[in-house]
Amino acid sequence: MNMFNRFDRHAAMFAAALLLAASHIVYADDIQDANKLFKQGQHSQALDKVNGVLTSKPKDAQARFLKGLILTEQGKPADAIKTFLSLTEDYPDLPEPYNNLAVLYANQGQYDNAKLALEKAIRTHPSYATAHENLGDIYAKMASQAYDRALKLDHSNTTTKTKLAMIQDLFSTSTRAKSPASNKTATDSTGANKPQTVPTVPAPVVASVVSAPVATAPAAKASVPGKPVVSAAADGSGEVLKAVNAWAAAWSSRDVKKYLSFYAADFKIPGGEKRAAWEAERKERINKPKSIHVGVSNASVSFSDGNHATVKFHQSYQANHLKISGNKTLLMVKSGGNWLIREERAK
Repeated sequence: MNMFNRFDRHAAMFAAALLLAASHIVYADDIQDANKLFKQGQHSQALDKVNGVLTSKPKDAQARFLKGLILTEQGKPADAIKTFLSLTEDYPDLPEPYNNLAVLYANQGQYDNAKLALEKAIRTHPSYATAHENLGDIYAKMASQAYDRALKLDHSNTTTKTKLAMIQDLFSTSTRAKSPASNKTATDSTGANKPQTVPTVPAPVVASVVSAPVATAPAAKASVPGKPVVSAAADGSGEVLKAVNAWAAAWSSRDVKKYLSFYAADFKIPGGEKRAAWEAERKERINKPKSIHVGVSNASVSFSDGNHATVKFHQSYQANHLKISGNKTLLMVKSGGNWLIREERAK
């Protein structure tokens, strides 16, 4: 279940201004150069720059934070964890290192450690939306594991099956909910700062509870679940977004027939199920709750050609006492003048 995509890549944290004011201009220039190299994907060169700064200023918070991001992108989670952990010990009031640390822990299946790290991030900065959302994802993952264990003990528990299925719908259309979160690099990022999990900067802050982006601003701003999708016009993305909103509205109104009409005839059924079996299962899941609310926010559309589009957005789902949110990707195809879903992916 790969749902942790809000890794904070903001190298300029709350105390950064004070730290830089006390530094010689050459260090600020070196950090900026390293950050630029990092964004360009030149991780080895960026790491050399950062290490050069740390040779003279071993306690520099910005340099150490950026180093943690680079190590994450290089696929060295153990070293990245060590870097972020050390940073939280020296600068316990900075929330971003805790968030990124949580993402790395979560990618290794250490959900208890991830939960503790996120709780610390929120204590230091209660309005840190990214950490709150990541914590929600952690709870959802832990709930999924608990439901899975419950089903192993009682296969006939239909209520537990429904709850587990709901989580699977949101976070795992292509893999089973009990699958461990996969380690992803920053290129998979989604979210507020476009950190591998943060929405306002291209790159995530700690493996979002999957990746980590770098930027010269304070904590990344997370998306607001439920905010209406803003349609884009000239490039035709408005039509695509209109279809996505209508799909979410049909789901929310529990109009199964209309909901299923948004799926193309060649829709890729999760797990290789037969179309009829999948539709029957969807009908049961949609009709089961007394009410459903599906929100779509922060949507973006890209086209491979005039008839094929990829839509990425943040999805919030609430039914009865279950409330979950996560990032989703829809592969859309234009058929008969209508945009239909060919494949769903949860990240």
